[in-house]
Amino acid sequence: MTDEFFMQEALYEAQKAYDINEVPIGAIVVMQGEVIGRGYNRRNTDKDPFAHGEMMAIKEASLAVGDWRLEDCTLYVTLEPCPMCAGAIVQSRIPRVVIGAPNYKSGSAGTIINILKVEQFNHQVDINYGVLEEACSELIKSFFKNLRNI
Repeated sequence: MTDEFFMQEALYEAQKAYDINEVPIGAIVVMQGEVIGRGYNRRNTDKDPFAHGEMMAIKEASLAVGDWRLEDCTLYVTLEPCPMCAGAIVQSRIPRVVIGAPNYKSGSAGTIINILKVEQFNHQVDINYGVLEEACSELIKSFFKNLRNI
């Protein structure tokens, strides 16, 4: 299984957000080639500022393994994490993150700041940028274009 394969799964989650009129961001957590956590943006639907795709996927993965430490996992996310999600990635000890598109508004994995690589933290994260970037970017652009036309 490749990063592209799993990013396609994250895009499937992002499409769920799109379909309920949420900003289309999707995430999955993979352990030993198996998806153990899925999530998509539900902030407006749930009236919850924490209902980001990454947060939902991390929570589901933690429940699946029975621990808050996700040391053998990879997180795939269609849009670069915000500061909150980047902090959750560090706190859950996820060793690797694969990112689709950059986040020019609040990107916290290198675009604006890089919380995932702060040397003073007890955990840093390996990052693979730009996997299926065009598809991830296009879904978000399409969402906002449609929103402006409503």
